[in-house]
This record gives sequence, C-alpha cells and structure tokens, in this order.
Amino acid sequence: MSMGAATTQDIQNLLKLRKRIAVVGLSDQPFRTSYMVSEYMQNAGYEIIPVNPNVREVLGQKAFSTLEEIEGHVDIVNVFRRSEYLPEVARSAAKIKAGFFWAQLGLYSAEAEEILQSATIPYIMDKCIKVEHAMIR
Repeated sequence: MSMGAATTQDIQNLLKLRKRIAVVGLSDQPFRTSYMVSEYMQNAGYEIIPVNPNVREVLGQKAFSTLEEIEGHVDIVNVFRRSEYLPEVARSAAKIKAGFFWAQLGLYSAEAEEILQSATIPYIMDKCIKVEHAMIR
C-alpha cells in the first residue's frame, strides 16, 4: 500500500480487504456528513465503530471516547475532525497499530503525515471514503 499517494488500485484493495472502521468524530446527528458517510459504509457491509466522547451510541453501535478503548484490531481509522486535531489522532492510531489512517475530504496535516510515516501506517488525506468506495463498486 502506498503511503500518502495511494493509487486507485491501492484504495480498491484497501476497501475490499479491510472492513472494520473506527470513525473518529462520528456524530449522532443524521444531517452531519460523518453520519451520512458512516451510514453508507455500514450499509455497504463495513463494521463502524463510533469514536466520540460526546455520544453513547451511533448507528446502533456503542461509541468509544478514544481509539485506545476499542478492543481488537482496527483496520481503518477514518477521521472527521478538523485538521489541527489530526496529529493527536495519528498518535492514537499509532498506539493502537491501526492498519490504515484516512482523513476525510478537506483534512490534511503535515505533522500527522510525519507521525504516520514514522509509525509505518499507510494513510490517505483529503479524500472522502464514501466517494472512493462508490467509484470502485
């Protein structure tokens, strides 16, 4: 898997093989982008794990306050937090040895990129997982 500059083939392989997604910043409000994208991915067969300290449950799944609270391996950390929070989330992703880090459309951090590269975690920033999934179906 390419780090940073993932090809269409890389994305296709990722989304076919990795089905457990921890969504950092997942809102319980159906009109929020994080909810709509996660609901789409859940309906497409992915396990969605909400990570948001302000909610108890989203999309019928128990929410966790942090990535570190999740039991078992996380295939993809999908982030819906502002860019300034990406380094913090990248550090948490490194601690749990996440399989992949995905920052949603409009999100980028050079510091997070350095953290992920040091931890050898492949990543994508500034792309929507829902859009990418729809393109490879």
